[in-house]
Amino acid sequence: MLEVNDLHAYYGKSHIIQGISFSVAEGEIVSLLGRNGVGRSTTIKAIMGEVEHTGSIKFKEEEISGLPPHEIAHRGLGYVPENRDIFPTMTTLQNLLLGEKKKGRTGRWSLEDMYTMFPNLGERSHVLGGMISGGEQQMLTICRTLMGDPDLIMIDEPTEGLAPKLVEQVANLLKEIANRGLSILLIEQKLAIAMEISKRVIVMGHGQLVFEGTPDELRADNKIRQEWLEV
Repeated sequence: MLEVNDLHAYYGKSHIIQGISFSVAEGEIVSLLGRNGVGRSTTIKAIMGEVEHTGSIKFKEEEISGLPPHEIAHRGLGYVPENRDIFPTMTTLQNLLLGEKKKGRTGRWSLEDMYTMFPNLGERSHVLGGMISGGEQQMLTICRTLMGDPDLIMIDEPTEGLAPKLVEQVANLLKEIANRGLSILLIEQKLAIAMEISKRVIVMGHGQLVFEGTPDELRADNKIRQEWLEV
């Protein structure tokens, strides 16, 4: 589904990502782990065409490196940024409808699905996005991306700052996304969540990959966890 090969990414003269390669298969949840500042968010921003980069990025066997972000999104790659990028002066419902890929097109996700999974969004459908809670804004951002019917969704720190009940809802949603055939590339600081729901985990350190394997293999590798993860 997604193949990244020899990816380098830069902010000006700063060489942030230094030649990483990995893949995400169809219906697979892969988590990018590591301490803050190691380049996880920069990695998915580079895949989305938002930062300067070199290397090969293939999505559904087509090269997307060099395409503008809107064209990458149109090809079925969804992105949920860490900053809960909603439209605060539009209602919850209007934000959700903006995510629709094409008006009237039936995808894997409907407005009713969003309200079933997160009743608060339905109850606050006519409330401005800027007036709902931070947790509700996070749910809104994820749901709006799903309304575009992506084939792979990249999600940056979805549980950051959320209450435990909402963390559980997000984890259940990610499992449901994968059950419907979507691939997920996840950045998650809560190690327990990532280890529970991921098929594979990738640990980054200083812009490079230092580990790739199953959650069980990472659990067995005390050196990697102690040196590169906040445990």
